Amino acid sequence: MVPEQATNLGNHFLIAMPDMADPNFGGTVIFVAEHSAKGALGLVINRPTDIDLGTLFERIELSLETSDQAREPVYYGGPVQRDRGFVLHQPVGNWNSTVTVSDDIGLTSSKDVLEAVVEGNGPERMMVTLGYSGWGPGQLEDEIARNAWLTVPAAPELIFDTPFDERFLAAFRLLGIDPTYLASSAGHG
Repeated sequence: MVPEQATNLGNHFLIAMPDMADPNFGGTVIFVAEHSAKGALGLVINRPTDIDLGTLFERIELSLETSDQAREPVYYGGPVQRDRGFVLHQPVGNWNSTVTVSDDIGLTSSKDVLEAVVEGNGPERMMVTLGYSGWGPGQLEDEIARNAWLTVPAAPELIFDTPFDERFLAAFRLLGIDPTYLASSAGHG
């Protein structure tokens, strides 16, 4: 039996502790979109892939006209369903398959949000990932209890305005922490 969940980490960041050994998650910041007794779903927000939005749109037979937007990277969202796209966006909007994460952030996995982008009616701000990060019942809570992750309420500007290579340190700054002081064992360089 899974213990009753005390904290809902939806709309929070998970920040990988500096000694995280898992190559899927070392050095990552994950935006948690859903968290319940059934488990959790999140997206890595600081690991771009070698695919840009223009290429992704071509693959799904859409044409992205805005050259600046076409050069934006598609991110590695996590190791689960890496062939499936997820769009983290502001505002929430009204798409076919959207999870409302907060008053102003939605996560959509249906193609209609990308079609709206092509038509000029898409969300004001967005980040596209391939794949997601998932945890079964109690798994995320266990990882947090074992000090694999720090948590902090999400800040949309970190997702949408901060360059990807600055997001890890920026997430630590939300906690007022310098990660160099978080070594799990001292004296081992």
